[in-house]
Order: sequence, then C-alpha cells, then structure tokens
Amino acid sequence: MSSKKKKKAKRSTKKVSITPDHRITKVIESHTEETASWRIFKIIGEFVSGYEFLKNYPLSASIFGSSRRGFQDEIYKEAQKLGYKLAEAGFAVITGGGPGVMEAANRGAYNAGGKSVGINIQLAVKQKTNPYVRESIAVNYFFIRKLMLSFASEVYIFFPGGFGTLDEFFDLITLIQTKKSKPIPIILINREYWSPLLGWIENQVYKKNHAIDREDMNIYHLVNTADEAFQLIQNLADMR
Repeated sequence: MSSKKKKKAKRSTKKVSITPDHRITKVIESHTEETASWRIFKIIGEFVSGYEFLKNYPLSASIFGSSRRGFQDEIYKEAQKLGYKLAEAGFAVITGGGPGVMEAANRGAYNAGGKSVGINIQLAVKQKTNPYVRESIAVNYFFIRKLMLSFASEVYIFFPGGFGTLDEFFDLITLIQTKKSKPIPIILINREYWSPLLGWIENQVYKKNHAIDREDMNIYHLVNTADEAFQLIQNLADMR
C-alpha cells in the first residue's frame, strides 16, 4: 500500500473512532433532572393507583394471549369459554384489555355476568379497550402494566401469543424460580403451540446445558382446552 493510501486509511479510522453519535448525545441531553424527577413521581403514582385498583379483586385470574386472534378462531372460542367458566366460579377475569384473546376472555366473563377487568396501556395511537371490559385502568408504562398483571391474580393462564405473551410467561416463571414470587399456578393452553417450546426448554436448556433444575419445569402446566384448564384450576384449588 502506498504512503498516500496509508494516510487516507489512517484518517478514516481516526474519524470513525472519535466522532460522537449526535443522536445519542441528543437523547442524553434531553434527560434533564427536572424531567427525570417528574417521571419518577408519575411512575410512583401509577403504581399506587394500580395496586389500589387491584385490591377490588381478591380472587382473580389473569389471562394472556395474542391480540391478533379473530372471532372465528378456535383459540378465541376457547378463551371465551374459559372466561365464562372462571367468572361463574367467582373469579375476576383480568386481561390487558385489548383485542384477540384478551377480548375473548373478557367477553366470556361479561356474558357470565362476572367481573371483566382490563389493564390497558396508553399509547400515542390510543389502544382501544375491548367492549366487554366492565372495569378498567390505563397506565402509561408497559413495565407497570406488566407488573400489575404479574401480581394481580391467583392463577395465570397463557393462550398462544406473540412476544408480549412469551415475555410475560418467562418473567413469571423466573420470579417463581428465584422465589421472588410465591408459587402461583401457571397454565399453558394448546399443546400444538406450546409443546415445541417446552420441548426445547427440556432438551436444550435442562438436559443439554443444565441451565435450570428439573423441578423448574414443574412451575407450569400444559393442557389442551379450556375445560382441561378449568378442571386443573379446581384441582389445584382443592390441594391448597
């Protein structure tokens, strides 16, 4: 390489290493002390109002699942059936208040004349609360909504869903595994959807890599239908 090309390469490398990313700088500068303090108080306020809201439901079930499931979908029908059964049994049915599986579960509870509850999120483009929610609260931050849903109930039920559903599932089983939360029944519905993931956890995470203990896989229960889920909930309740 000629001395001219070497100098050019050197100048190019030096420029990349010392040039700050103005976008990052802009973000850092925007977090003033005043803004941070205001945000902390807002977060505290949402936690307080959220937990006061949840006190109204001493017996409840949180139901998670895809917001993209349509009315004709079998998953929707199963979620609606379970919501109905739980409401009849005296459970408040708590969801994220949105469409899909959340709507189905709320719809079942609503049709049973029970407590149909939604914990919604306030977005720039407002997320519409489904029409079957009787009582609701809206929060600004996803992590507050997630925490409220995670500590709201006596049983947690997961229908097939996307990243949000999986995030809630792994967060809950981690809390129970690390004893940050008391043991709470976690039920996964639909074997076709969940079996590949649970097989991967058993074979790759447990057997091959020893990243969890065998008893960690007892934290959750797999069933196929709403009827099986409801029967399991009744059996677990009798064991307590």
